[in-house]
Amino acid sequence: MSAITEATRPSRDWRRPLRYLWRIPFLLLHLLVGLPITLLLINPVSARIDVRGERLDHLAVRLWSGLLMRVFGFRLRRYGTPLPGAVMFVANHVSWMDIELMHSQRMMGFVAKAEIARWPLVGWLASRGGTIYHHRGSNDSLHGVMHQMVQRLEQGLSVGVFPEGRTTRGDAIATFHARIFQPAVLAGVPAQPVALKYGLRGSAQTIVAFGERENFFQNFVRLLGEPGRVAEVHFLEPVAASEDGRRRMADTCRERIIAAMAG
Repeated sequence: MSAITEATRPSRDWRRPLRYLWRIPFLLLHLLVGLPITLLLINPVSARIDVRGERLDHLAVRLWSGLLMRVFGFRLRRYGTPLPGAVMFVANHVSWMDIELMHSQRMMGFVAKAEIARWPLVGWLASRGGTIYHHRGSNDSLHGVMHQMVQRLEQGLSVGVFPEGRTTRGDAIATFHARIFQPAVLAGVPAQPVALKYGLRGSAQTIVAFGERENFFQNFVRLLGEPGRVAEVHFLEPVAASEDGRRRMADTCRERIIAAMAG
């Protein structure tokens, strides 16, 4: 895959202070009003309330995530349709915003690194949304994650994974780890690849990605002042569970995401 070209930015963006001036109040309103309402709606009672074919608690998370993306200046566009029911959603991983972008379109329990649980705001909501945390380098943690994924899929719920294993610089799609597909094979559910593109034709992938030595807070603040741009979610042709090899599933999903990013 050829490198995704980074959008050219002026050396001095005089509009950045103005964006902070109006986005920060909206962010505070979203946190102080929208977040408590969303957290109240994530409960066993709302899980049994159906709103046009969607659980109320899932709808609350989806709307909150979509509004958060709007606060950061992203205009959301969806291509394709997410599969209903039990499915493993497989996406390229650029930023912490990937979770919010995918949650804005479809509720799913993510598999994510344990560090995310400690992130302000995102970690809190991720935990309430059913995120499965994995401690890197721990085989015991990995076995526990796989077991939880199989359980959720067998219960008819969906999970979201980033098979690259970590965020990238945004200029290429790294190798997909095949073992993350094992729960889909065991549960007999399809994997649906999802291509996440920031900016026109993916021109802002490297801008949204973490910079060198940039932590979550620094990335959060920087993105809050960035110019408005589109964020695309491409739900691609699903890949059936394959008993003859999880490696084939991983490679096929990766190939379809690369093709969508180049398209």
